[in-house]
Amino acid sequence: MAVTEAKQNAQEVQQQSLTNEIVGIVLLAISVLLALCLFTYNAADPSFHTASAQETHNFIGTIGANIAAILLQSVGVSSYLLPFLILLIAWRVFWAENLFFPTFRIVGFVILVVCFSALLSLSGLSVFFDGSVPSGGLIGALTARSLSSGLGNVGASILLIAFALMAFALALDVSFVPVLTRFNLLIEGAKTKLLAWRAYEKEQARLRFENRRAMRNGAVETLKNDFSQKIEVQPQTLTAQDTQIVENKAESGFLVLKAKSFAAATMIFLKRLRQPPDVKSEESLEVVETKTLASSDKDSEAFDVSEHLEQKTVESETPEAANGDDVEVIDVHEKPVDLVSDITIAPRKIEDFANLDEDEFSEVKEFDNFEVEVSQTKNQSVEGSRKQKPRVTIPFADYKLPTSDFLNAAPPRINHADIELLDIAGTLTEKCREFKANGKVVNICPGPVVTTYEYKLDAGVKFNQISKLVDDLCLGLKAESIRIDRIPGKAFVGVEVPNPRRETIYLREVIESKAFRESESLLTIALGKTVDGLNSVTDLSAMPHLLIAGATGAGKSVGVNSLIVSILYKARPDEVKFIMVDPKQVELNLYADIPHLATPIITDSKRAAIALKWAVVEMERRYKALSGWHVRNIAGYNAEVHRRNFIEEFDENGEAWQTLPYIVIIIDEFADLMMVARGEVEESIMRLAQKARAVGVHLVLATQRPSVDVVTGVIKANLPSRIAFRVSSSIDSRTIINGGGAEHLLGRGDMLFMSSQSGRITRVHGTYIDENEIGKIVAHIKAQGTPDYDTTITQTDEETEENFDENTEHDELFEQALRICVEMDRASTSVLQRRLSIGYGRAAKIIDAMEREGYVAQSEGASKPRQVLAKAKERISDWNEMSSQIL
Repeated sequence: MAVTEAKQNAQEVQQQSLTNEIVGIVLLAISVLLALCLFTYNAADPSFHTASAQETHNFIGTIGANIAAILLQSVGVSSYLLPFLILLIAWRVFWAENLFFPTFRIVGFVILVVCFSALLSLSGLSVFFDGSVPSGGLIGALTARSLSSGLGNVGASILLIAFALMAFALALDVSFVPVLTRFNLLIEGAKTKLLAWRAYEKEQARLRFENRRAMRNGAVETLKNDFSQKIEVQPQTLTAQDTQIVENKAESGFLVLKAKSFAAATMIFLKRLRQPPDVKSEESLEVVETKTLASSDKDSEAFDVSEHLEQKTVESETPEAANGDDVEVIDVHEKPVDLVSDITIAPRKIEDFANLDEDEFSEVKEFDNFEVEVSQTKNQSVEGSRKQKPRVTIPFADYKLPTSDFLNAAPPRINHADIELLDIAGTLTEKCREFKANGKVVNICPGPVVTTYEYKLDAGVKFNQISKLVDDLCLGLKAESIRIDRIPGKAFVGVEVPNPRRETIYLREVIESKAFRESESLLTIALGKTVDGLNSVTDLSAMPHLLIAGATGAGKSVGVNSLIVSILYKARPDEVKFIMVDPKQVELNLYADIPHLATPIITDSKRAAIALKWAVVEMERRYKALSGWHVRNIAGYNAEVHRRNFIEEFDENGEAWQTLPYIVIIIDEFADLMMVARGEVEESIMRLAQKARAVGVHLVLATQRPSVDVVTGVIKANLPSRIAFRVSSSIDSRTIINGGGAEHLLGRGDMLFMSSQSGRITRVHGTYIDENEIGKIVAHIKAQGTPDYDTTITQTDEETEENFDENTEHDELFEQALRICVEMDRASTSVLQRRLSIGYGRAAKIIDAMEREGYVAQSEGASKPRQVLAKAKERISDWNEMSSQIL
């Protein structure tokens, strides 16, 4: 039965196709015959209005001459449009699926010919064929006369043009919107290129200015390095040859050096000091009254020294009378000037040097950025010397952050031809019309991976009418995957179509971007680029926790690596600590033993659950510290630490306060933890997600199994910031981001980012970083320090009890630590860290051991030291007696 119906359908289709071909051929023949009639018309040929005995010149004979005469006399030159219009109809009929009578198109053709004839009549063009044929014909002349009598020639012309355009659209079934859209796109493209060129020129000007300033600052830094050390010279007597002008005032004891600028005087002074004394030179200049010489103009000529070498005495003035920058006053002894061996050159403000013009800059060779301090004698100190203040030890003070040179540079961007984009826009508009989702493309935004076509729906067309056409548009545009979504802030629908040639987003592009460089957060993350090609940078501390999910091979591991490297580019080891959980043992082992790690990389799921419990305890401890200082978050606490250290308001032990580092817990495969200890893990995550943001503890959970038994409702409720890579089904997409769309991604880092701040979903193309780049960065970091692991992070309570004696009482530093506490009559973790040069974990473990043994009292607060009990003093006495007996 089905075979019979199929045969019948095939026969009907074949018969319909044959009918269309016959009709098309007939219309084609009529078009050719009519064209020959018109183009071979001769006014002398015999016709219905011309009596002539001459031979007919028309190719179609007498019939052709009469048809041509009727058409030309009726509509004039417009009759030449008829063959082309009939040819177009033949073409449409030949390819049409169903044969139909084009009523509206024929009406449109008639109106178009009449309007064109009337316009020719109004134009006043000369008649054709020696005056025998009017330009607009009889119909055109009558139409033009009737319209111009009431509207005038101008009004009639405007009305006829409007009707002609409408008739053209009706006859050919075309729209002017694509033409206007392309014209608008060309205008917008030219405008965009102009703005980009202006921005490029502005950026180049800024870079040139920055380069000039960097050259100046670089020269200053070079001189600082050259002159930062003390210069050892032998004591000698300053003679008249040693400077351009040397005069002294006995009462005040001031030595005046006069030169064209301070830089020149400094160079002369230092040059003379480095040279051995000239025994054959003039006699040493005696101490006499001096006159302070000054010049108000920096650009004045250098003072002539020879005119003043003969004059040894002048009238005196106070040093305050000196004006300008050409005089520097240095305090010396009242006797003949004996220089000592210590000369210190201290930098002045950079701003003073930056105010110099280019001539002064090149003249002084950057030396105007320094001051010279000369001590008086070997046994005398400089007046006003400051007392040495206690120094605050800053861990990793010499640490250097990685540079972008460790990352691979991005190749030149692929430029997409405008004609390709316009063709896709036209195809998209046509396909949408076929499915009754009428509209037009108003803007095209090409990006590195996809191109966004902003599609404006016609009035009355719903959004779901086009959103459900994803698969149909994929077929029509021959695309791998298409995503359709609303554009925030615009009344358009964004249709994201993959580019034929996809670009790779390199991490270096985003790291070097202005948004990343100017971000002050230590937890800045370089996500990638948006669909428009803009750099996407976010802040983990503002999220404050992140859930990452996606199918295998979608780019999840590369995204986690980009997140870690982004933080390594911003923070020192004392500013951010990582706790990494890698059950697969191959994803995060590249970061093993970097100083940023708080504990070795955890590969056991049970140990990971213990680490989450430790994080909860650490969170509570930090909250106590914050409440003790009446601050609200970790930023306020660290600011208070710097303030107290700056004003030397140290703790009760006289030690400087230490800042709290951020703690980032990264779990690469979260599903394994849920299988091992679901209840404990959920409880710890819930507590951390609700409270840990203020104290600087942040979670990053990644999984390739985004099912409801892994990403539970409790976890989703407490992790509002999420990243969804490509998944296999819309169910997984809804599990991650509460909506579909992730199943239509392209993979290889293509993601949907849902921010907790806006709640909107943004498509981002993630950055790419390979293992070689990570290896270079890790090697650079490892060369600057070793990790200080806290073994208590992954220890169970049983292990802590069992290893108590081994790790505390038998610790080689336990006795020394107890002696320090007894000596200071207080016990503090920070004191043990400074005095014993150990990490926080080991110091805290020793303090806890002292508390359990009854040597110190319980803690009274996060910022208060513990009280040392009498048992500790007795234990010290016992150790002293044992030592004396042994001796």
